[in-house]
Amino acid sequence: MTDPALPRRVVVTGATGKLGRAVVAHLRGVGVDVLAVDRVGGRDPRDVDGEFLLVDLTDYGQVVEAFTGGADEHAGGIDAVVHLAAVPAPGLMSNATTFANNSAATYNVFAAARAAGIRRVVWASSETVLGLPFDTPPPYAPVDEAYPPRPESTYSLNKVLEEEMARHFCRWDPELVMVGLRFSNVMDVEDYAPFPSFDADPTLRRWNLWGYIDARDGAQAVERALVHDQPGADVFIIANADTVMTRSSASLMAEVYPGVEIRKELGEHETLLSIDKARRVLGYEPRHSWRNHVPQT
Repeated sequence: MTDPALPRRVVVTGATGKLGRAVVAHLRGVGVDVLAVDRVGGRDPRDVDGEFLLVDLTDYGQVVEAFTGGADEHAGGIDAVVHLAAVPAPGLMSNATTFANNSAATYNVFAAARAAGIRRVVWASSETVLGLPFDTPPPYAPVDEAYPPRPESTYSLNKVLEEEMARHFCRWDPELVMVGLRFSNVMDVEDYAPFPSFDADPTLRRWNLWGYIDARDGAQAVERALVHDQPGADVFIIANADTVMTRSSASLMAEVYPGVEIRKELGEHETLLSIDKARRVLGYEPRHSWRNHVPQT
Protein backbone atom coordinates (compact mmCIF):
# COMPACT_ATOMS: atom_id res chain seq x y z
CA MET A 1 0.00 0.00 0.00
CA THR A 2 1.39 3.41 -0.92
CA ASP A 3 1.15 6.51 1.23
CA PRO A 4 -1.43 9.17 0.33
CA ALA A 5 0.05 12.01 -1.68
CA LEU A 6 1.46 15.01 0.10
CA PRO A 7 -0.78 18.09 0.00
CA ARG A 8 0.05 20.32 -2.94
CA ARG A 9 -0.03 23.69 -1.15
CA VAL A 10 0.60 24.11 2.59
CA VAL A 11 0.70 27.04 5.00
CA VAL A 12 3.44 26.82 7.65
CA THR A 13 3.04 29.18 10.61
CA GLY A 14 6.01 30.05 12.79
CA ALA A 15 8.08 29.69 9.64
CA THR A 16 11.09 31.69 10.84
CA GLY A 17 11.57 29.70 14.08
CA LYS A 18 14.15 26.95 14.49
CA LEU A 19 11.74 24.15 13.66
CA GLY A 20 9.80 26.27 11.20
CA ARG A 21 12.86 26.96 9.05
CA ALA A 22 13.63 23.24 8.86
CA VAL A 23 10.04 22.34 8.03
CA VAL A 24 9.72 24.94 5.28
CA ALA A 25 13.01 23.86 3.69
CA HIS A 26 12.12 20.16 3.94
CA LEU A 27 8.64 20.52 2.46
CA ARG A 28 9.86 22.68 -0.38
CA GLY A 29 12.59 20.11 -0.97
CA VAL A 30 10.00 17.35 -1.50
CA GLY A 31 7.97 19.46 -3.91
CA VAL A 32 5.35 21.07 -1.67
CA ASP A 33 4.26 24.63 -2.47
CA VAL A 34 4.71 26.39 0.90
CA LEU A 35 3.28 29.70 2.04
CA ALA A 36 5.53 30.58 4.99
CA VAL A 37 3.81 32.69 7.65
CA ASP A 38 5.15 34.41 10.73
CA ARG A 39 4.94 37.58 12.78
CA VAL A 40 8.42 39.06 12.68
CA GLY A 41 8.32 42.67 13.79
CA GLY A 42 9.66 45.06 11.21
CA ARG A 43 10.90 42.40 8.82
CA ASP A 44 10.24 42.87 5.13
CA PRO A 45 8.70 39.67 3.72
CA ARG A 46 10.78 40.21 0.58
CA ASP A 47 13.90 39.48 2.65
CA VAL A 48 12.72 35.91 3.35
CA ASP A 49 13.48 33.14 0.85
CA GLY A 50 10.43 31.86 -0.95
CA GLU A 51 6.80 32.89 -0.53
CA PHE A 52 6.30 34.61 2.84
CA LEU A 53 3.51 36.57 4.48
CA LEU A 54 3.57 38.57 7.70
CA VAL A 55 0.52 37.54 9.73
CA ASP A 56 -0.54 38.22 13.31
CA LEU A 57 -2.22 34.94 14.18
CA THR A 58 -4.07 36.50 17.10
CA ASP A 59 -6.09 38.46 14.50
CA TYR A 60 -8.64 36.05 13.04
CA GLY A 61 -9.23 38.17 9.95
CA GLN A 62 -5.56 38.05 8.98
CA VAL A 63 -5.52 34.27 9.39
CA VAL A 64 -8.59 33.85 7.18
CA GLU A 65 -7.02 36.06 4.50
CA ALA A 66 -3.82 34.04 4.57
CA PHE A 67 -5.68 30.73 4.27
CA THR A 68 -8.09 31.80 1.51
CA GLY A 69 -5.87 33.82 -0.81
CA GLY A 70 -7.29 37.12 0.37
CA ALA A 71 -3.86 38.73 0.69
CA ASP A 72 -2.66 40.38 -2.52
CA GLU A 73 -0.11 38.42 -4.57
CA HIS A 74 -0.70 35.21 -2.56
CA ALA A 75 -2.82 32.46 -4.05
CA GLY A 76 -5.37 30.47 -2.12
CA GLY A 77 -5.94 26.80 -2.72
CA ILE A 78 -4.44 25.77 0.63
CA ASP A 79 -4.66 22.02 1.16
CA ALA A 80 -3.18 21.74 4.67
CA VAL A 81 -1.86 23.80 7.56
CA VAL A 82 1.24 23.19 9.66
CA HIS A 83 0.90 25.31 12.79
CA LEU A 84 4.20 25.82 14.60
CA ALA A 85 3.85 29.44 15.74
CA ALA A 86 3.81 30.18 19.47
CA VAL A 87 5.65 31.79 22.31
CA PRO A 88 7.98 28.77 22.28
CA ALA A 89 8.65 28.07 25.96
CA PRO A 90 7.62 29.02 29.49
CA GLY A 91 9.34 31.97 31.13
CA LEU A 92 9.93 34.06 28.02
CA MET A 93 6.91 36.28 28.65
CA SER A 94 4.47 36.65 31.51
CA ASN A 95 2.18 33.67 31.99
CA ALA A 96 -0.91 35.62 30.98
CA THR A 97 0.79 36.95 27.83
CA THR A 98 1.97 33.49 26.84
CA PHE A 99 -1.49 32.03 27.32
CA ALA A 100 -3.29 34.88 25.57
CA ASN A 101 -1.02 34.70 22.53
CA ASN A 102 -0.78 30.94 22.14
CA SER A 103 -4.40 30.10 22.85
CA ALA A 104 -5.77 32.80 20.51
CA ALA A 105 -3.32 31.92 17.73
CA THR A 106 -4.14 28.23 17.82
CA TYR A 107 -7.89 28.75 18.02
CA ASN A 108 -7.74 31.14 15.07
CA VAL A 109 -5.67 28.70 13.01
CA PHE A 110 -8.00 25.79 13.76
CA ALA A 111 -11.16 27.82 13.16
CA ALA A 112 -9.88 29.53 10.00
CA ALA A 113 -8.77 26.20 8.54
CA ARG A 114 -12.22 24.76 9.13
CA ALA A 115 -13.92 27.86 7.70
CA ALA A 116 -11.70 27.68 4.61
CA GLY A 117 -12.54 24.02 4.02
CA ILE A 118 -9.02 22.84 4.86
CA ARG A 119 -9.33 19.30 6.17
CA ARG A 120 -5.76 18.58 7.29
CA VAL A 121 -4.00 20.34 10.19
CA VAL A 122 -0.69 19.38 11.78
CA TRP A 123 0.30 21.37 14.83
CA ALA A 124 3.11 21.56 17.36
CA SER A 125 2.05 20.21 20.70
CA SER A 126 4.89 19.67 23.18
CA GLU A 127 6.77 17.14 25.28
CA THR A 128 5.91 19.40 28.24
CA VAL A 129 2.41 17.88 28.45
CA LEU A 130 4.07 14.69 29.71
CA GLY A 131 4.90 16.32 33.05
CA LEU A 132 8.02 18.38 32.30
CA PRO A 133 10.10 19.32 34.10
CA PHE A 134 10.13 15.91 35.78
CA ASP A 135 10.60 17.23 39.32
CA THR A 136 7.79 14.80 40.03
CA PRO A 137 9.06 11.52 38.56
CA PRO A 138 7.30 10.17 35.48
CA PRO A 139 4.80 7.36 36.10
CA TYR A 140 6.99 4.93 34.11
CA ALA A 141 9.61 4.95 31.39
CA PRO A 142 9.86 5.25 28.50
CA VAL A 143 7.00 7.74 28.79
CA ASP A 144 4.36 7.54 26.07
CA GLU A 145 1.00 8.93 25.03
CA ALA A 146 -1.05 6.54 27.21
CA TYR A 147 -1.22 8.49 30.44
CA PRO A 148 -3.20 11.72 30.99
CA PRO A 149 -1.40 15.01 30.39
CA ARG A 150 0.38 16.55 33.40
CA PRO A 151 0.98 20.25 32.58
CA GLU A 152 3.34 21.97 35.02
CA SER A 153 3.45 25.43 33.42
CA THR A 154 1.11 27.88 31.72
CA TYR A 155 2.81 27.10 28.41
CA SER A 156 2.16 23.39 28.89
CA LEU A 157 -1.39 23.98 30.10
CA ASN A 158 -2.10 25.77 26.84
CA LYS A 159 -0.70 22.83 24.86
CA VAL A 160 -3.03 20.46 26.73
CA LEU A 161 -5.99 22.70 25.93
CA GLU A 162 -4.95 22.78 22.25
CA GLU A 163 -5.08 18.99 22.15
CA GLU A 164 -8.54 19.03 23.70
CA MET A 165 -9.63 21.78 21.31
CA ALA A 166 -8.53 19.67 18.34
CA ARG A 167 -10.62 16.75 19.56
CA HIS A 168 -13.72 18.92 19.63
CA PHE A 169 -13.05 20.48 16.23
CA CYS A 170 -12.92 16.93 14.88
CA ARG A 171 -16.12 16.04 16.72
CA TRP A 172 -17.81 18.98 15.02
CA ASP A 173 -16.37 18.05 11.63
CA PRO A 174 -15.74 14.30 11.24
CA GLU A 175 -13.79 14.84 8.00
CA LEU A 176 -11.00 16.75 9.74
CA VAL A 177 -7.58 15.15 10.21
CA MET A 178 -5.69 16.88 13.02
CA VAL A 179 -2.28 15.62 14.14
CA GLY A 180 -0.56 17.02 17.23
CA LEU A 181 3.19 16.41 17.38
CA ARG A 182 4.60 16.51 20.90
CA PHE A 183 8.03 17.73 19.90
CA SER A 184 11.00 17.31 22.19
CA ASN A 185 13.66 20.02 22.63
CA VAL A 186 14.51 21.14 19.08
CA MET A 187 18.18 21.19 18.10
CA ASP A 188 20.21 22.30 15.10
CA VAL A 189 23.63 20.79 14.37
CA GLU A 190 25.39 23.79 15.90
CA ASP A 191 23.60 23.10 19.19
CA TYR A 192 25.33 19.73 19.65
CA ALA A 193 28.79 20.91 20.75
CA PRO A 194 28.02 20.98 24.50
CA PHE A 195 26.28 17.60 24.59
CA PRO A 196 29.30 15.58 25.85
CA SER A 197 29.56 17.89 28.88
CA PHE A 198 26.10 16.81 30.07
CA ASP A 199 27.55 13.54 31.38
CA ALA A 200 29.23 15.34 34.29
CA ASP A 201 25.84 15.96 35.92
CA PRO A 202 22.92 13.82 34.75
CA THR A 203 20.45 16.02 36.66
CA LEU A 204 21.09 18.94 34.27
CA ARG A 205 18.96 17.35 31.56
CA ARG A 206 16.65 15.16 33.61
CA TRP A 207 13.88 17.72 33.10
CA ASN A 208 12.91 16.04 29.81
CA LEU A 209 14.43 12.59 30.41
CA TRP A 210 17.50 13.57 28.37
CA GLY A 211 15.51 13.88 25.15
CA TYR A 212 15.87 16.04 22.04
CA ILE A 213 14.73 16.27 18.44
CA ASP A 214 16.97 17.16 15.53
CA ALA A 215 15.13 19.85 13.56
CA ARG A 216 15.57 17.81 10.39
CA ASP A 217 13.85 14.82 11.99
CA GLY A 218 11.15 17.15 13.29
CA ALA A 219 10.57 18.23 9.69
CA GLN A 220 10.42 14.60 8.59
CA ALA A 221 7.76 13.97 11.25
CA VAL A 222 5.70 16.84 9.84
CA GLU A 223 5.92 15.31 6.37
CA ARG A 224 4.78 11.95 7.77
CA ALA A 225 1.89 13.64 9.61
CA LEU A 226 0.78 15.41 6.41
CA VAL A 227 0.13 12.07 4.71
CA HIS A 228 -1.70 10.62 7.72
CA ASP A 229 -5.27 10.19 6.50
CA GLN A 230 -7.15 8.86 9.53
CA PRO A 231 -9.94 11.34 10.37
CA GLY A 232 -10.00 12.68 13.90
CA ALA A 233 -7.45 14.13 16.29
CA ASP A 234 -4.39 12.21 17.45
CA VAL A 235 -1.12 13.05 19.19
CA PHE A 236 2.39 11.64 18.90
CA ILE A 237 5.63 12.09 20.81
CA ILE A 238 8.37 13.17 18.41
CA ALA A 239 11.92 12.74 19.67
CA ASN A 240 15.16 11.36 18.37
CA ALA A 241 15.93 7.68 18.82
CA ASP A 242 18.69 8.37 21.36
CA THR A 243 19.29 10.62 24.38
CA VAL A 244 21.64 13.60 24.76
CA MET A 245 23.93 11.49 26.99
CA THR A 246 26.83 9.09 26.39
CA ARG A 247 25.81 7.16 29.51
CA SER A 248 23.30 4.37 29.07
CA SER A 249 19.62 5.10 29.44
CA ALA A 250 19.22 2.33 32.01
CA SER A 251 21.98 3.73 34.22
CA LEU A 252 20.50 7.23 34.02
CA MET A 253 17.10 6.01 35.19
CA ALA A 254 18.65 3.89 37.95
CA GLU A 255 20.58 6.86 39.34
CA VAL A 256 18.11 9.70 38.93
CA TYR A 257 14.74 7.93 39.09
CA PRO A 258 15.44 4.65 40.93
CA GLY A 259 11.80 4.06 41.88
CA VAL A 260 10.33 4.48 38.39
CA GLU A 261 9.09 1.38 36.57
CA ILE A 262 10.98 0.57 33.36
CA ARG A 263 8.49 -1.02 31.01
CA LYS A 264 10.83 -2.44 28.39
CA GLU A 265 14.40 -3.55 27.94
CA LEU A 266 16.26 -0.41 26.95
CA GLY A 267 18.81 -0.08 24.20
CA GLU A 268 22.08 1.51 25.30
CA HIS A 269 21.11 5.09 24.47
CA GLU A 270 17.44 4.54 23.70
CA THR A 271 15.15 7.52 24.02
CA LEU A 272 13.08 7.64 27.19
CA LEU A 273 10.45 9.65 25.32
CA SER A 274 8.80 6.76 23.49
CA ILE A 275 8.45 7.18 19.74
CA ASP A 276 6.92 3.73 19.26
CA LYS A 277 3.49 5.12 18.39
CA ALA A 278 4.91 7.58 15.85
CA ARG A 279 6.90 4.78 14.29
CA ARG A 280 3.91 2.45 14.15
CA VAL A 281 1.21 4.86 12.98
CA LEU A 282 3.06 7.57 11.06
CA GLY A 283 6.03 5.59 9.80
CA TYR A 284 8.34 8.09 11.48
CA GLU A 285 11.97 6.99 11.86
CA PRO A 286 14.72 9.40 13.03
CA ARG A 287 17.62 9.73 10.59
CA HIS A 288 19.96 11.98 12.56
CA SER A 289 21.88 11.86 15.84
CA TRP A 290 24.10 14.31 17.63
CA ARG A 291 26.65 11.47 17.87
CA ASN A 292 27.35 11.87 14.16
CA HIS A 293 28.40 15.49 14.62
CA VAL A 294 30.33 15.71 17.91
CA PRO A 295 33.42 13.69 18.96
CA GLN A 296 32.75 11.57 22.04
CA THR A 297 35.33 10.69 24.65
